[in-house]
Amino acid sequence: MRVLIVEDEPVLADGIAEWLRRDALAVDVVNDGGSALERLGVNDYDVVILDRDLPAVHGDDVCRSIVESATRTRVLMLTAAAAVRDRVAGLQLGADDYLPKPFALAELSARVQALLRRTGPATPPVLSRRGIRMDLARREVYRDGRYVALSRKEFAVLAELLRADGAVVSAEDLLERAWDEHTDPFTGVVRVTILKLRRKLEVPVIDTIPGSGYRIA
Repeated sequence: MRVLIVEDEPVLADGIAEWLRRDALAVDVVNDGGSALERLGVNDYDVVILDRDLPAVHGDDVCRSIVESATRTRVLMLTAAAAVRDRVAGLQLGADDYLPKPFALAELSARVQALLRRTGPATPPVLSRRGIRMDLARREVYRDGRYVALSRKEFAVLAELLRADGAVVSAEDLLERAWDEHTDPFTGVVRVTILKLRRKLEVPVIDTIPGSGYRIA
């Protein structure tokens, strides 16, 4: 799942990004509204964490652009203004949620996860297939009852394969959903991650479909 953070305080933006990456999310960061509009024109994001009080291109304008694009992208608006009228104004712009500063990172993460559940068909809290059991909330994976320790990227890739429910997922889609924009698409990171997953799961459950991608049938 992919998130864009738009926040003009770099330290805060980087702190949010690092926190969300612990949840195996792919996170991109920009510090102004103009850069946000550029990224939104190139990449598909599930959630945008948007500081309302941006210089130059205001957060309100970024929010309007997202709403007018009619995509499935959800907007979590951040602002130092905590009055009810400010929250109402932000929601009336089309934001899906509104969080006043200062905030707890744990609450921000919970709100992001709630919005992610609204970007597509509901995902059950536990995914199961071919002896694999993945608890999304606890970030735990078991193979036939045996705990399997996975890295963040391994977890993210396996989650996408399980969500596909037997359908083929292309390497390009896995790269889009599990890595941020700074990843070189020619590095073979998807193939390497699949190889590591196969070793850790021990029993072969991830099939390679030549010319198409990967699946857990």
